[in-house]
Amino acid sequence: MKILKFLFILLLAVSCGGKKNHPYTFYYWKTHLKLDQEEKKALDQASVPYVYTRFFDIDKAGGKFQPVAVITQDKSFETEKQIVPTVFITNQSMYRISAEEIRFLAKNIHDLVQKKAKEYHLKINNEIQIDCDWTAGTRNDYFKFLKELKRVSGKEITCTLRLHQVKDKNQTGIPPVEKVYLMCYSTSSPLENSNKNSILDVTILKSYLSKLEDYPIKKIEVALPIYSWGIVTNHLEKHKLINALSKKDLENPAFKKISDNEIEIIKDGFYFGNFLSKGFRIKVEEISEEQLKDVTRFLEKKIPHFNIIYYQLDSKFVSNRKF
Repeated sequence: MKILKFLFILLLAVSCGGKKNHPYTFYYWKTHLKLDQEEKKALDQASVPYVYTRFFDIDKAGGKFQPVAVITQDKSFETEKQIVPTVFITNQSMYRISAEEIRFLAKNIHDLVQKKAKEYHLKINNEIQIDCDWTAGTRNDYFKFLKELKRVSGKEITCTLRLHQVKDKNQTGIPPVEKVYLMCYSTSSPLENSNKNSILDVTILKSYLSKLEDYPIKKIEVALPIYSWGIVTNHLEKHKLINALSKKDLENPAFKKISDNEIEIIKDGFYFGNFLSKGFRIKVEEISEEQLKDVTRFLEKKIPHFNIIYYQLDSKFVSNRKF
């Protein structure tokens, strides 16, 4: 009997050994903070006690830094999760930036984060995450900015890490932070003519991250995509995006099916808030559970432990997902 019990436990261990449960949460990336019932449910069930919330963007125009799309709040935005303020900064903002501008930018970003947190009674933690697609040409000034923001705020400063910044780390450099968030999406441009999924092509991702285990920052969290969109192509082969489209949206008698995820419009009309002409094509890109599992299994061989942050928290993207 004891032998049978031992064999059962061993079999159970082997069968479960291939799957790791990673703590997870979400990015919240809308300008107006509000939560519907689906979003509240998904957030409540998330096992990480934080939600990564975009506060505003920073751009530079006419030589001046500008906060763009600063958050507003609806009374429905209530959560027990701690808020991690996230700020997106355009790469061009870091070109030829002076030491004085770095100090100005760091102080004003910290002040605006604090102002919005106080104004909307947001329970923020001790971290500010910066999202910037820095390059070899902006790396030095961007890294100086990260250090200055840490000095000014007294908080833990973290940043996002894109695939090319891992692959080309000798050129793009290693940011002066203790934790990075690896963005496992945007593997190509959706505005190029390509048969690849621009949100996530797993083969491309694996190629870019083949040496991830050698990346010198060892605390790496993982951002995975659950969003979708439609790529509209007109008669001139020009493209535009319509966010949050799925394959179900392509079921329309005014559409002719070209493939499993692409249609051609056969009748002029307003579709998804846009006037689209006959002959236009729409290709939907979305991410399957198997793709996410494939990426996760690959990363488990590269990173000992990691949390997952799904991009992004929206009822359109979370309602039919199993996390």
